[in-house]
Amino acid sequence: MRSARVSASALATALVLSVAACGSDDGGGGGTTGGGGGDEAPRIAAVFSGTTTDADYTYLGLQALEAAEDEHGAEITYSESVQVPDAERVLREYVADGYTVIWTHGSQFYDATIAVAQEAPDVVFIAEQDTEPDDVPENVWVLDRNFHLAFYPLGVLAAAASESGRIAYLGGVTLPFSYSEVHALEQALEDVGSDATLTPVWTGDFNDPTRAQQFTSQLVGAGNDVILTSLNLGVVGAFEGASGNPGVLMTAKYTDKSNLSPDQYLTSVLYDFEIMLDEILTSIEDGETGGYLGMTYERGISLQEPQNVDQAVIDEVNDVVEQLAAGEIEVERDVTPVE
Repeated sequence: MRSARVSASALATALVLSVAACGSDDGGGGGTTGGGGGDEAPRIAAVFSGTTTDADYTYLGLQALEAAEDEHGAEITYSESVQVPDAERVLREYVADGYTVIWTHGSQFYDATIAVAQEAPDVVFIAEQDTEPDDVPENVWVLDRNFHLAFYPLGVLAAAASESGRIAYLGGVTLPFSYSEVHALEQALEDVGSDATLTPVWTGDFNDPTRAQQFTSQLVGAGNDVILTSLNLGVVGAFEGASGNPGVLMTAKYTDKSNLSPDQYLTSVLYDFEIMLDEILTSIEDGETGGYLGMTYERGISLQEPQNVDQAVIDEVNDVVEQLAAGEIEVERDVTPVE
């Protein structure tokens, strides 16, 4: 059984989203609580910040949720376009509805997840974070996305691909994980002995294509020929801002976005939450109601085969990824604000 909820902020597109959700809008009915162990199939609810049709972060969450339905016999439901101030209310509704596992897909929901988890010790919560936090309730699994680790090979790739020696990072909002991505790029450039200049900028919004296009145009005009994006829907505008400049190469995040501009597409850091959710649910079925699980290049993170560069560059980057997977390269998680 599957159902979907749509938040008030998404009412303007409710008809489209309800079709995409393939279910009712009542959020599911009652059921037994308690997520650890037992023979009963889990009842899983997910809270998404975006829409499941974004071909990006939320879409990956939906894929993982549907895989849990297939592989664990789970009953699933989800709410999309949930704003942070509404998160606790949505979580409490799922607790009241008897869902045994509740997953918040995005670190912006972490505090709300912890607060409600403390109120509902018989429900297992899955919260995303970009560190291994202390004082986590026993009924909370922390899924660490390790963005700093993911971005390190992009620094190696950018150093090898840039002709101008000017590289830019284009983020959305100045958050700790975004700072960690920039510092990982800086570490990679230093490790390979590159003297390239890295310019980090933020548009102020992960999902605003217009602002991303404007910022990208400015970066291209300043001579940057490799632009490493850390955006959601805004990435569409970023690629538009680079169009018409054949010497500029772009990277993306989360999913394959080569269709945006095949001739300027360099690569994407790919994320797979199916692997993570499956491992956590298997642990829950074994009676482990809480813990920590970090994404790595062996688990949930991969780098798409680079395009529009020489094979020697591809081989160099693939070798770095292999070293990361083997633990031979340590990437510092530095969340110091970037000036």
